[in-house]
Amino acid sequence: MDKKNALRAGALAAGTTLMMLLMSSPALALTRDDGDDPGTGLSVVETLGLYVLAPLALFAVIAGLVMVLDRSHPDHLVKTPGMKTKAKVKAGAKA
Repeated sequence: MDKKNALRAGALAAGTTLMMLLMSSPALALTRDDGDDPGTGLSVVETLGLYVLAPLALFAVIAGLVMVLDRSHPDHLVKTPGMKTKAKVKAGAKA
């Protein structure tokens, strides 16, 4: 029964892929639509800046803000049972 379902799923995936490939032929991209007004292309430097440097800069800014604004305190850390921690010493405790 399991083999039958796998075969059915494979046939469905293959059929769907074939239909998608047939329906999206690249020949349709050669004809221009009414009102189609493409802009000028990007240079290599503009493309690298837009798709590589801008995301890296955004990641760096977000990571920097997270690190700078981090207010975590050692008392708030989760302690696992096997972890050695320092014992808290109260200021008014007598030995």
